[in-house]
Amino acid sequence: MKVPKTKEELASLVDYTLLKPDATTAAIKDLCKEAMKEHFYSVCVNPCYIELCKDELKDSGVKICTVIGFPLGSITGEMKAYECKKAIELGADEVDMVMNISSLKSGMLDEVKKDIEGVVEAVGDHTVKVIIETGILTDQEKIAACLAAKRANANFVKTSTGFGYGGATTHDVSLMRKTVGNEMGVKASGGIRNAEQAITLVKAGASRIGTSTNLLKSF
Repeated sequence: MKVPKTKEELASLVDYTLLKPDATTAAIKDLCKEAMKEHFYSVCVNPCYIELCKDELKDSGVKICTVIGFPLGSITGEMKAYECKKAIELGADEVDMVMNISSLKSGMLDEVKKDIEGVVEAVGDHTVKVIIETGILTDQEKIAACLAAKRANANFVKTSTGFGYGGATTHDVSLMRKTVGNEMGVKASGGIRNAEQAITLVKAGASRIGTSTNLLKSF
């Protein structure tokens, strides 16, 4: 992955994120305004805000990302697939789905793959990122999760939800990149607060950065 050397290059990697349960419509509108101003790659919001973002971001070039099975990943695969179909209908360009962590921990790798495949099939040509929640996995589990996502034809693997289990680390990003090779993207998310940290993660193998902080202010 090319290391960003300008604000514009860094901005092009950022999914600007607001997933807090107490986020207001005003806060979502502010998120969209800032994303347009800075030319971030996308905004990442809960599904109930897709239509609002579609209106706010019209003709801006900023994409809309939403989350599926968030934040636990414990709903059924059929439910995730339905969520995805509705999200795409509402205007989402990309979906970040939470892997079934319980199935992975139980060694049910076929179920993990099936869960992801259902989402991939549901979204058609749209981008699917699989959140594996690295903070509660062993390295071997991280590798198994990445390989399951790769076999299911997902587009990205992603480190974290950012909801209580630790965030992105260079170790995890490097391990994920080594596991999936160059065929998939790696999204680093969780606890990324400044440009230096983001660039370090890109050097480790990240091709997208998820953050609720405007990193350009610290560039």
